Amino acid sequence: MFTGLVTAVGTIRSARAADGGRTLLIRCPWRGLALGESIAVDGACLTVARRLRGAFAVHVVATSLRRTTFSDYRPGRRVNLERALRAGDRLGGHLVQGHVDGVGRIRRIRQEEDARLLDISVPAEVARATVPLGSITVDGVSLTVNALPGRGVVQVSLIPYTLQHTTLGDRQVGDRVHLEGDTLGKYVAAWLSRRGDPT
Repeated sequence: MFTGLVTAVGTIRSARAADGGRTLLIRCPWRGLALGESIAVDGACLTVARRLRGAFAVHVVATSLRRTTFSDYRPGRRVNLERALRAGDRLGGHLVQGHVDGVGRIRRIRQEEDARLLDISVPAEVARATVPLGSITVDGVSLTVNALPGRGVVQVSLIPYTLQHTTLGDRQVGDRVHLEGDTLGKYVAAWLSRRGDPT
């Protein structure tokens, strides 16, 4: 479990096909990572498979490749990182599972005073779980839904701190991003879809 509060930005050192999936070697500032530890990489929960000085390796299985944009990752790309939540930690963002529900695409970016507004096209499963002022995770960053400007479109507002301390400041119109809908919203949407189903 995660909070969507990015605690480091890493860099892809290498990315190669391996065992039907893809292995990513990621440079990061952390020390003391444990083998088998869960790390959210751009919002996807991945397992530390190898440790190196100043870096760690993860393996992305084929099913995860189909649900994410990891197939496109190349050396030099910056990624948002978060270690798993520990019991007793402050929950400053929202409860994030590290499960990418779908891939969105940035449709529009505009500056409004001190905030940057992003309009993101989202798949139906994410749209169903999203409400104004609810939570959404974009590339592993916990954000508040600013508005729903159109069908299948979610608007988020990025403050200067987020732009400086995550990779969202790098995003451009047309870029694809990992999305995780609000956990509570997903349960409600699933329950509503099953109402009247005798099974």
